[in-house]
Amino acid sequence: MPLDLGAKGSCHIGGNVSTNAGGIRLLRYGSLHGSVLGVEAVLADGTVIDCLSSLRKDNTGYDLKQLFIGSEGTLGMVTKVSILCPRRPKSVNVAFLGCSSFDDVLATFKDAKGMLEEVLSAYEFLDHECMKINVKYLNMTNPLSDYPFYVLVETSGSNAAHDEEKLNTFLETVMETGHVVDGTVATDISKIKNIWSLRESIAEALMHDGTVYKYDVTLPQDQFYEIVEDMRDRVGDAATRVVGYGHVGDGNLHLNITSPTHSPTLLASIEPFVYEWVAKHSGSISAEHGLGFKKKNYIQYSKSNSAIKLMQDMKKLMDPKGILNPYKTVPSR
Repeated sequence: MPLDLGAKGSCHIGGNVSTNAGGIRLLRYGSLHGSVLGVEAVLADGTVIDCLSSLRKDNTGYDLKQLFIGSEGTLGMVTKVSILCPRRPKSVNVAFLGCSSFDDVLATFKDAKGMLEEVLSAYEFLDHECMKINVKYLNMTNPLSDYPFYVLVETSGSNAAHDEEKLNTFLETVMETGHVVDGTVATDISKIKNIWSLRESIAEALMHDGTVYKYDVTLPQDQFYEIVEDMRDRVGDAATRVVGYGHVGDGNLHLNITSPTHSPTLLASIEPFVYEWVAKHSGSISAEHGLGFKKKNYIQYSKSNSAIKLMQDMKKLMDPKGILNPYKTVPSR
């Protein structure tokens, strides 16, 4: 399965397709727009649209299945999916690294792309605050000393000796340059799961910290972490903590702010500032989880007026009574 999410134990594939969920290996396998070969969907009037092809190439007319990928169920309900699945990798290795600055995180990613190339399957990061809440609330163990940033690098390939040699050469290089100051490597499946849990358990740990204000944005890599620092300066003591983690490989940052209880004052200082900041830096206000009803009226920060109008026209055409996932994604005219 080319999609892997922290919520894989509870999520459903129809919802994954409808939100175009990206997950932790988009760097390797791409988005669902490329992995979904066919879709069956039910329209608002009950018409079943059969585009359930398993062909990789089919250029006869409009690619209608793409309408339903990422439209959050507002144009039709996905009932069947055909997905292109790559071969399961025979060799998986994970390295967990400590970095002194986010510039080092980016420099290490550049080295990973250049040196690991065809076996690089994931490049994730979490900041010091994320590690703190994992240890505090979930009793997890940090395998390294305390560092401002942590990086998880995963390789997936077909030749264990070849992959391990490439990974070890990469680690020697990044430690010699000083971009990485500490690290550990896991090849055993249980150790790999333990390291991945440090990244995938952050959302759960944050829930123990009080009310969580979640933002899922895409940004150019040179501004990737700046929004976390600017948000910390902006909210100050009004928030318990501001954390950043996510998928460096595809530019997807999860920005989360917590407070003891829900605070309208804090929320007003976050929004629309966060959307204005992202728009100013040519990012997207929704990277992989959709707009829902909370973000639909901020869509103009990422889409032009003409694009929004076309979305509204499509919604009106395919769902004239507004019964499919109403009040979501597309703003009222």
